Amino acid sequence: MSPRNARAAARVKGALHTLVPVVVRRLLAHEIRALHSLALWVLRRRHQIPEGALAFAYTGPQTAMMYGLLFVSVVETVGLALVIPWPVVHAILLVVDVYGVVLVLALHASCVVRPHVVGPDGSLRIRYGALFDLRVPAATIATARVDRRYPDGRLVRVSADGVLDLAVGSQTTVTVELTEPVKYVRPLGAEGFARTLRFHADDPREAVAALTRVRTVPVENR
Repeated sequence: MSPRNARAAARVKGALHTLVPVVVRRLLAHEIRALHSLALWVLRRRHQIPEGALAFAYTGPQTAMMYGLLFVSVVETVGLALVIPWPVVHAILLVVDVYGVVLVLALHASCVVRPHVVGPDGSLRIRYGALFDLRVPAATIATARVDRRYPDGRLVRVSADGVLDLAVGSQTTVTVELTEPVKYVRPLGAEGFARTLRFHADDPREAVAALTRVRTVPVENR
């Protein structure tokens, strides 16, 4: 790219950042990542699982609900297609409804192809689809334990004492204590720091075992 084109691209990018609110930009980015995840799901691939790393699914508590929501969305789409007589309105609603069905499927697909990851070095990456992604260096992990809890509230909840809950189906199954706070970013862009992480894994004992095993194996044996 020539310097002139680079400057023009920078001006366009700056104008978009000024005119388009950060919340809208993040929502669009989430949608794009979710649709990309849907393509990975169709191709039976997963997103960024390094060689030697262990992946841990977390979709168990929500799978039935997601497919139920998908079924309701399909029924609604068919029902509206049958009762709306105006062609233009019919076409617009059909496009909107079909896109809604695709997004519901993409949300579930993003959770399937973006599991939690324990790296070969003992690092931890906890995710929720395309909406939340937190990397935790191995050196900051003090302890990990199986700990089933049922927090109330939103997907991401942080208490005043720095405990972050990333719940799936209103439950968490693993608690990780850190030696120092780590920075997190909420789905809509708000930032903060957490000292304790609670998240759901379908197989919490294996997830805790993986984190513990990596930290206790002597370096020369890794």
